[in-house]
Amino acid sequence: MAGKIADVITVGAVRISELLGPGGMRVIARVNKYVTNPIQRRWAPYLPYCAVVEHTGRKSGKGYRTPVMALVDGGTLTVMLNYGAGADWVRNTVAAGSAGILHRGRRYRLIDPVVVPADSAELPAVVREGVTTGRSALYGRLVWEPDARTV
Repeated sequence: MAGKIADVITVGAVRISELLGPGGMRVIARVNKYVTNPIQRRWAPYLPYCAVVEHTGRKSGKGYRTPVMALVDGGTLTVMLNYGAGADWVRNTVAAGSAGILHRGRRYRLIDPVVVPADSAELPAVVREGVTTGRSALYGRLVWEPDARTV
């Protein structure tokens, strides 16, 4: 059941971002950063279709926790980049080569994250479904950190 809900939410988010376009998504990104993200950080680590990305600023060295809609499948993480590959959390994660991930109450390490076209064969079929050209996703391997404190 949770897998079906996650699939519907993933496809819905992709379609909404395509309808709004880059300008509309930038407005939503600003609202999310200051209004909804602080709230989502509280429950996102526990939901099957969400995660929190723990990353470090490239210039500031400051730690950040960014809630995202994520698909965890078979030891991999896929996040549709509805705000584009230029989002700070994406650039920080790719530049560092790894990030902490909180998902369903467990702590993981995202290894070798890359930005790939959303229609890439390595991505799960539900992500590729209905995607228009020009979209991208963050993709990488997940390693469970059993010694790390759980959420």
